[in-house]
Amino acid sequence: MSALLTLRDLDVRAGERRLLALPQLDLHAGECTALVGESGSGKSLTVQSLLALLPHGLQARGVLSFDGRDIALDSPAHRALAGHGLAWVPQDPLASLHPLKRVGVQLVETLRVVRGLASRDASIQARALLDRVQLPEPDAALRRYPHEFSGGQRQRIAIALALATRPRVLVADEPTSALDARIARDVLRLLDSLRRDDGLAVLLVSHDLPLVAAHAQHVLVLQRGELVESGAARDVLERPAHPYTRELVASETVGDVGAAAEAPSSDVVLEARDLRLRYPRAPRDALDGVDLVLHRGEALALVGESGSGKSSLGRALLRLVRHARGEVRLHHDGVAHDLLHLPPRMLREVRRAIGVVFQDPYASLDPRMRVVDLVTEPLRLFGARDVAALRERAGELLRDVGLDAAMLDRHPHQFSGGQRQRIAIARALANDPALLLCDEAVSALDAHHRMAILNLLDRLKRERRLSLLFITHDLAGAARVAERIAVMEQGRIVEIGATRDVLASPRHAHTRALLDARPA
Repeated sequence: MSALLTLRDLDVRAGERRLLALPQLDLHAGECTALVGESGSGKSLTVQSLLALLPHGLQARGVLSFDGRDIALDSPAHRALAGHGLAWVPQDPLASLHPLKRVGVQLVETLRVVRGLASRDASIQARALLDRVQLPEPDAALRRYPHEFSGGQRQRIAIALALATRPRVLVADEPTSALDARIARDVLRLLDSLRRDDGLAVLLVSHDLPLVAAHAQHVLVLQRGELVESGAARDVLERPAHPYTRELVASETVGDVGAAAEAPSSDVVLEARDLRLRYPRAPRDALDGVDLVLHRGEALALVGESGSGKSSLGRALLRLVRHARGEVRLHHDGVAHDLLHLPPRMLREVRRAIGVVFQDPYASLDPRMRVVDLVTEPLRLFGARDVAALRERAGELLRDVGLDAAMLDRHPHQFSGGQRQRIAIARALANDPALLLCDEAVSALDAHHRMAILNLLDRLKRERRLSLLFITHDLAGAARVAERIAVMEQGRIVEIGATRDVLASPRHAHTRALLDARPA
């Protein structure tokens, strides 16, 4: 069967430097082709070339064949395909949806501009599109703003916007990278049904190999701008021929629990008792009587679906939200500090004992600051002024996280995603904290960099006797670093125990559902 879309001899360059060479990409009607590889492998360049969206300064050569017609890359005919024959579902729907326009307004605008529908007909079609992507209460959803939806619901809205143009090829760029396993499964199942019902050709860009194995018929593996392996998805992922593909597959395997199964220290670092939190105008508690104990040198993984209360618990423990009630005690230097009731000046001092690593290092690192200033910022906030000593300390911290001290004068944009996260970890360690809180610290990383960061956190935990609170929806990641797992649902911890026991013999139905949602 001939391909609906073929991209041949793709060559992307910045001046004379070649960034990507892709001999051939075939997309067939009714089938899903996956493009996988680590950060910097060329996945985004392939998508940008396909959609005629390459950044200024990059040139693409090659031939695009669409429905039997050859089209020169970046020609007027190529650019005309975007929004008509080709549609795009971006990675971050919250960033791509207009925050100040209601969802219905954005859908109606697309339908009127691209398909020329009258206002009334566009409104009817907008409602039908939300119903088709299985968004609950579509009439009410049309009147709401993007921030009022969950991550999975926003992704469905982004898919509805793409379908509004009646495309024949749908490019889904990392559509599940920030979603938990169950919601990611539901979004991919939706794409599967659309692919089968409409005969769509789907290009799925992903670093989630289990999802690729479950939903793609073909797979292409990119490394450093080169195609290293391609073929039927089952063949490539079950019997990978290239060493890099084998490395990616191995990175996604839960296997044995990586964290040591030793008995935790008897020294308590953090404890929460009957912790409750309700946001203003919220219909129910975000936290409903949470009890938690974390010992010195122990890693506790906090897992659950989006909206289960994981991040709310992290913010409440750090006293970053108001209205939290209950008791949170941080044990440091022989004193138990009541974090919820400390006066601001004492709270600031006690927070030196806590390091935080956020989900997106590019957002959490100031793009205008050099690495040396980023890493030493926590030290300077508490009075350190010796420039030479600060630089020496920054070099030590970079070496601790596996980076070279020669990188101190670079800026964040000069690093890969995994390197940026290492810089964020180095900054979190600057004040030698007793507690390190990681909030979805690996969810945006590809399999290769994700495993490297997990190994790094596990090593730092053991070497520094750090207490690690690892907030995640990644059960494989939790298995790699944590001695214990706590499972959250609707603001409560419904199951907690040794990692090996929880993953092998889950007692609660919600834990079993989380495990079942993850493709094998």
